[in-house]
Amino acid sequence: MTTTSNAVPNPIEDAIENALKSSGKINIIIAGKTGVGKSTLINSVFRGDLAETGSGRPVTQRTEEISKPGHPISILDTKGLELKDYSFIAAELRSVIEQRSSSEDENQHIHVAWLCIHEDGRRVEDAEIELCRLFTEKKIPVIAVITKSRCDQGFSSEVKKALTSVAAVVSVRALAEVMDDDGGEGIRLPPKGLDSLIQETAALLPEAKQRAYANALSSRHAAATRIKIKQAEKEVAIAATAAGALAAVPIPFSDAIGLVPIQVGMLAKIGITFGMEISTTALTTLVTSTLGAGAATLIGRTLVTGLLKLVPGAGSVVGGTIAAATATTLTKALGAAYISVLTQFIEQNPGKELDMSLIAHELRKRVSM
Repeated sequence: MTTTSNAVPNPIEDAIENALKSSGKINIIIAGKTGVGKSTLINSVFRGDLAETGSGRPVTQRTEEISKPGHPISILDTKGLELKDYSFIAAELRSVIEQRSSSEDENQHIHVAWLCIHEDGRRVEDAEIELCRLFTEKKIPVIAVITKSRCDQGFSSEVKKALTSVAAVVSVRALAEVMDDDGGEGIRLPPKGLDSLIQETAALLPEAKQRAYANALSSRHAAATRIKIKQAEKEVAIAATAAGALAAVPIPFSDAIGLVPIQVGMLAKIGITFGMEISTTALTTLVTSTLGAGAATLIGRTLVTGLLKLVPGAGSVVGGTIAAATATTLTKALGAAYISVLTQFIEQNPGKELDMSLIAHELRKRVSM
């Protein structure tokens, strides 16, 4: 692994490397006819304007893979699903799905499909029905996404009847629209359905892919924020349990460094969950900006000393040791402080990339180091 600073101690390097290895990746197929609004939908749900021109890599003649460095998500986008080309497109997709499904690398597997149907068409094409069957046959859960939705009038029920194997039908309007009324004044239709799509997709993904999914989501959506917080709280619970187990035999205060890899790994995983770029440089910057880049033992002592101030009743280290309950509580306190800082940032800056320098500064203030 390439490191960014010789001052970063090995326990921190190892914790960061483990966080990177366990970050995972998700792959989503998005299919639909030309003009259905797939690119707009992708850019509305996920951070970083994924579907920018030139961001895709050709996989087949009619399918491209959209991804960006530091984003743990790839979108397999079919370039139009037209009746005259359906057989050709389906054959290509079948080959891609079979190749990925047989891979020993689970990060190559396809985890969910969005089948996009334009509401204005008011019908489900045979090609869309057949494609849904193909996904289901290959054990890929499918969400039917009715795009550019203005007035359902029972169309979502018709879609559900035609596509009997879909896991969910969600009507969305990815962008706000203004429609003229008879008086010449515009009626604004706000975005809709994106929170539902985000939640339905999360429900279909394996537990091991939830951190990657949370990272990929744009923070402009309330459902995305809830998913990020929920996943981050899981990371804290796991780290707190590990810290308690480590301290089951009391930790000498001078050896408080033993807690640091656990807490550094937790910080890194929470940062990934909230949308931090997945790279060694970014994670190392987060840790060293927050904890400093001094000697490992000094970081451990400083971290514990600062965290003790956050925990009522834990303000001293009894007998020169840290007991299991205290280690657990300290880890929970650090995790809760970090989640609070990140939540505040994304709520005040919806859809914006994380400012890690600002966030690290605020976290340092919270732990009073």
